[in-house]
Amino acid sequence: MKTPRISFEFFPPKSLEASFRLWDTVHTLAPLGPRFVSVTYGAGGTTRELTREAVGTLHKATGLNVAAHLTCVDASRAETLAIADQFAAAGVTEIVALRGDPPKGAGGFTPHPEGFANSCELISALAETDKFTIRVGAYPEKHPEAADSRADIDWLKRKIDAGASEAITQFFFEAETFLRFRDACAAAGITAPIIPGILPIENWQGARKFALSCGTQVPGWLDDAFDKAIRDNRHDLLATALCTELCSDLIEEGVDDLHFYTLNRPDLTRDVCHALGVTPRVELRDVA
Repeated sequence: MKTPRISFEFFPPKSLEASFRLWDTVHTLAPLGPRFVSVTYGAGGTTRELTREAVGTLHKATGLNVAAHLTCVDASRAETLAIADQFAAAGVTEIVALRGDPPKGAGGFTPHPEGFANSCELISALAETDKFTIRVGAYPEKHPEAADSRADIDWLKRKIDAGASEAITQFFFEAETFLRFRDACAAAGITAPIIPGILPIENWQGARKFALSCGTQVPGWLDDAFDKAIRDNRHDLLATALCTELCSDLIEEGVDDLHFYTLNRPDLTRDVCHALGVTPRVELRDVA
């Protein structure tokens, strides 16, 4: 089996304890040689400053290729592009450009009066600066706000045409979900690489709740499997086996890259990568 290229998503810490967990995650996973690591924004842009600080620190202290999430939420065009300029000044030249989730309780996305109306406008503005490699989100299952699956593909094509070079999908539980989506994107004329997003299941109930909130279908067999594994105290063993099998199936179908949503918990992701033949290559530089 071909060894995949990998990347990881982290989220910025909101407390001292969370900071230690992030650094532990980075120390555990950085030696696996990721193509890039991304740092998220919270819903409604709530972690904007934390994201900026985490991105700059990770880039400076580790030498990793860091991609910063950037959204359209609750900021003017000038404010958003100023943040992008700060990333560039810090040596961060990769951005994951997203519309972003609305603040909790908002009921839906409402553009800032002086802000970007959608992700395509943000991508176009970033592309015009000629400073960044731009990645975007993709949805192999219907986005909760989309009219249908075809609308998701149409939006993805618009984002690629606006200046994005790659897409990263929302997570899914069955390889066929991604493969059908990849075929549909190719049929729509999308030629940019589409990287499957992988969620190692650290906690089944949490993952299940997250899936339902973002439109990811939960197969009945998966519920049954975890119900039994939890009763038998074999949750982690099942999670590792299922995630490894999912990744292996994708690789056998020609997938070259995998993007892991780590949730700042590195062990399961590391174990799956090892099972796929991704082994430590470099030592992480000392972190101050």
